[in-house]
Amino acid sequence: MNPQENEQTQLLREILKWIKFAGMKEVKSTLISVLDTDAKRLVYQKSDGTNGTVELAKLAGFGSNRKVADMWDTWLKLSLGENIPVRGGSRFKRSFDLEDFGIEVPETNAKNTQEGDKKEPIDQKPEVTG
Repeated sequence: MNPQENEQTQLLREILKWIKFAGMKEVKSTLISVLDTDAKRLVYQKSDGTNGTVELAKLAGFGSNRKVADMWDTWLKLSLGENIPVRGGSRFKRSFDLEDFGIEVPETNAKNTQEGDKKEPIDQKPEVTG
């Protein structure tokens, strides 16, 4: 690599660092707004390109995998991830790790019912007093 390319690479890295920093607050706000239930947060976090809609629907307690496919479509339009090709079609792969933004992700939808639609607040931890 010649010195000019090295300088350009360093400059691009610096620009990328600041762009990421500037966008973090907006990304977190969007994630909190869009992923407004435990089930949605769980499905988003587990959408790593290895899980299909059927597996994720069962994990989140949805009666149908169509719900997951609809969420994937919405998240794709919001640039929260990308479609990756798999045998027989494509899958959504998230762009962000929720834990990097301090957003808690449930292990599974404990009730494992259609309550995946029930809104549950984000980042609420019990206060310790006394």
